[in-house]
Amino acid sequence: MRAVRLEATGELHLREVERPSPGAGELLVRIEACGICGTDRHLFHGEFPARPPVTLGHEFTGIVEKVGTGVSDFREGMRITVDPNIACGRCPQCQRGKINLCENLRAIGIQKDGGFAEHVAVPEKQAFALPDDLDPIHGAFCEPLACCLHGIDLAKIETGSSVIVLGGGVIGLLVVQLARLAGATDVVLVTRSADKRRLGETLGATASIDPGGSGFPQSLISRDGLLPGGADVVIECAGVRETVEQAPSLARSGGAVVILGVMPQGAKVSMEPFDLLFREISLISSFINPFTHRRAADLISSGAIKVEPLISRRIGLGEAVEAISNPARPGEIRALVLPSLG
Repeated sequence: MRAVRLEATGELHLREVERPSPGAGELLVRIEACGICGTDRHLFHGEFPARPPVTLGHEFTGIVEKVGTGVSDFREGMRITVDPNIACGRCPQCQRGKINLCENLRAIGIQKDGGFAEHVAVPEKQAFALPDDLDPIHGAFCEPLACCLHGIDLAKIETGSSVIVLGGGVIGLLVVQLARLAGATDVVLVTRSADKRRLGETLGATASIDPGGSGFPQSLISRDGLLPGGADVVIECAGVRETVEQAPSLARSGGAVVILGVMPQGAKVSMEPFDLLFREISLISSFINPFTHRRAADLISSGAIKVEPLISRRIGLGEAVEAISNPARPGEIRALVLPSLG
């Protein structure tokens, strides 16, 4: 079968490899769709811990083709989504319920072969059933949505509160929708892309603003701005230094900042501790998706979260190497790899 293999930092190739066989407690999955995440590009550049050689791809959905011994909850022909983050269940963090902080955490598509391939073998306990009639492409959004859900949970958004979302990529546009579902009355999307601002407003943002425009951020948080004094919650979804540094200044006194975007390992930012202290700003970081994957699958299956507008292009495995090893195209939200396209 074909698979996109990270063989070393900066070395990504489409290879012919042996099709995996499911071991005890595993499922053999035929991949229908796998999303290209910013983390995949970080992995290519050596900016995120990995264990090459490995097949990349951690946002995927597919059909169960074969079940290993001991599998009880799945059968051949079922459509599933997969939580790629495998916790050991035994370390102190896992015993505290902090499975995302597992001391022995492994991830499919990072340390274990993933979804940029025709087939993948996954542990049964990482799989979640999807409706047979769900568009398989939509199932590939369960993993990023699960990560967003964890950030929303940590933000503790209250009914009637205000939220600023920094970044109009797939994470930001999912967070806009989740913030409204959580009860936020005002959700302002901040992104330079006019197309993403328009899309954000169709998905639930009550307003959007260009941070490169004149008067920003005063036009947002001044006495006469959209959110005088700042937002109850600011969620950073871009994963860039500028927005991480800017986020605390957009929160009201007593508000919270959630860091959801992923910056390269080793990157540094500047903040003013006195400002955080004097205004009692809560600075919260959100890492992956503990116990949220089932909820994400249900939200997408029900149609409560819209993902079709987030799809920028569909490509085959033959185009995946070029797409992953280069920056996302201007205006691109999410590119999906469909092995069936070639």
